[in-house]
Amino acid sequence: MKILTLIAALACCLSCSSMRPVAKTPPPPAANGLRIEYVDLLPQTELHILGAYFKEGAPRTGIEGYLGTASADYRARLTRGLQLVGEESNVPAFPSDQLPPRELIRSSQRRHRKYRFYYAIVFTQKGSVSNSVLLGANSQQEIDRLGAQLLAAPDSICTGNAPHCTIFPKTCTVSVAMQIVVNGVPRTIGWRSPLTAVTPGAHHIELTRRSQAGNLETITIDMTNPGATRTILLPGDRVKWE
Repeated sequence: MKILTLIAALACCLSCSSMRPVAKTPPPPAANGLRIEYVDLLPQTELHILGAYFKEGAPRTGIEGYLGTASADYRARLTRGLQLVGEESNVPAFPSDQLPPRELIRSSQRRHRKYRFYYAIVFTQKGSVSNSVLLGANSQQEIDRLGAQLLAAPDSICTGNAPHCTIFPKTCTVSVAMQIVVNGVPRTIGWRSPLTAVTPGAHHIELTRRSQAGNLETITIDMTNPGATRTILLPGDRVKWE
């Protein structure tokens, strides 16, 4: 059932999870007037890459030639770069024309300071194909410039082995998650999960978060305030509840 669900999703050209991050600032409109969804990856944010694999030369939709799935998880480091933190596979052998998930992000692309993930970018020179894209850069100014260029002319920036761009194949779904600590235990949860998602039935909650100045601040949540208990969690948050 899981395999059929994944294949159906691929056939419908889905390329992102249902839980989509919201950019800190509204992204600029694309040429067709539609807004492009993206998220800047904070430290301890994770990309989960799940790929479906097919026999070489087989259509990459439906069940014909289907081999299985494989996944890789990358985490944004505190200072720079992406770290491979997990991978799974039930594919007997990867076809020569389809890279394993861990190799989709090249080593040169895993060394930047800033990353921005786009859920869907249309590449007109590829026949209006929509793919998810990861941009990498070494400063906020550079990632903003590359992002503007990507939206204006995606085929000009994501070509061949472009050092700042990864285009994920249509047979992959890429989702964004993050790592937090709940009652002393590390957990990976979906991006923009609310505090209530990890504190079911709590009557006392403390949230520890690093401020913009870099200091750890602990806040006791007002359990009588529904807005406080629905606080959106951020990467690196520490939650203590009972």
